[in-house]
Amino acid sequence: MRREGSPFTGLSTIALKEAADHMSSLRMHLVMLLVLLTAIGAIYGAISQIKQTIGQDPFLFLRLFTTSQAPLPSFVTFLGFLLPLVAIALGFDAINGEYSRRTMSRILAQPIYRDAVLTGKFIGGLLVLAICLVTLWLLMTGLGILLLGLPPSGEEVLRGIAFLIASLAYGGVWLAVALLFSTLFRAPATSALAALTLWLLFTIFWPMIAPLLANLIAPVDPLDPMTTLANASWQSGIARISPNTLYNEMTLALLDPSTRAFGLLFLSQLQGALLGSPLPFSQSALLVWPQLAGLVAAMVVVFTVAYVSFQRQEIRA
Repeated sequence: MRREGSPFTGLSTIALKEAADHMSSLRMHLVMLLVLLTAIGAIYGAISQIKQTIGQDPFLFLRLFTTSQAPLPSFVTFLGFLLPLVAIALGFDAINGEYSRRTMSRILAQPIYRDAVLTGKFIGGLLVLAICLVTLWLLMTGLGILLLGLPPSGEEVLRGIAFLIASLAYGGVWLAVALLFSTLFRAPATSALAALTLWLLFTIFWPMIAPLLANLIAPVDPLDPMTTLANASWQSGIARISPNTLYNEMTLALLDPSTRAFGLLFLSQLQGALLGSPLPFSQSALLVWPQLAGLVAAMVVVFTVAYVSFQRQEIRA
């Protein structure tokens, strides 16, 4: 039986309604309060060290994101840890919550296809993530202007916008993962635990698993230096399966302009280069393009699996 009309009829309505529900929910308010407190704590911990380099460092505003002072880590470290939790909180009950409240059949009784329901919920979650990230970035920039007394340069603004895009792609991956588990499991608690388990695997355990797998695939022979290069290559490739690794590499290149490569650096790559000199933004963007493409591809693949699973489910009144 052929469907009539566009399968995405009502997409904008569902996306805006989902975003409005998230922005007004107590759960989202508590999570964002935690993120704001950590952001403010991180920036005040970094300000005292940054003030000592005024006039010497051309990228003071970038240092707001990367400078840490014990016992507080940097803002980037906080964000890389908390952003997946925010994304999981947005999506772990997106689909099975409708089943639990017995509202899914009512939604689909309207002239709305399943395509618009799932895609609208995903876009609504991305919209909330984007609003939160832009708010945090403006907060960091505003505090930096007030406390440092200097405006950011054009290069720093470009790198900050690129950092926002990278963070949104990183959060989108975990939002898609939460949406997938919300589609596969009918209990919201089960989908939340599954998403958190996968996040813990990639965040905490994957850096320990990657060297073990690399040693099994390409063991190191002390008499053959090529085996060391092969082992390092395998270890880097396996580590990049984790979205956390890709995000850390992107933030390193975007917020530290002196970064020229990831992993091993050969002398041939340094010919004609001034060590310690910053890269222009265009070169840093080219450096992180594979990582950004990998995160976007992972987000699309995971969302596609959730889409196919949702399309095949039987929905009863």
